[in-house]
Amino acid sequence: MNEKEYDLNDIIEMKKEHPCHLSKQWKIIRMGADIRIKCLGCGASVLMPRQKFDKKLKKVVEKAQ
Repeated sequence: MNEKEYDLNDIIEMKKEHPCHLSKQWKIIRMGADIRIKCLGCGASVLMPRQKFDKKLKKVVEKAQ
């Protein structure tokens, strides 16, 4: 299986767009057993289990510095 590489503060793209319709891009703001991501369109944050996050992740757009 192809593992996607992501880390804290990376900008990622999810398979589905956020209901705000402003962006599909998110920033990873917390990592652990759960991952918290922040919508770059409206600023809303979502906490989800890592396994669910891995299924919904499409690609890493930009790696953190």
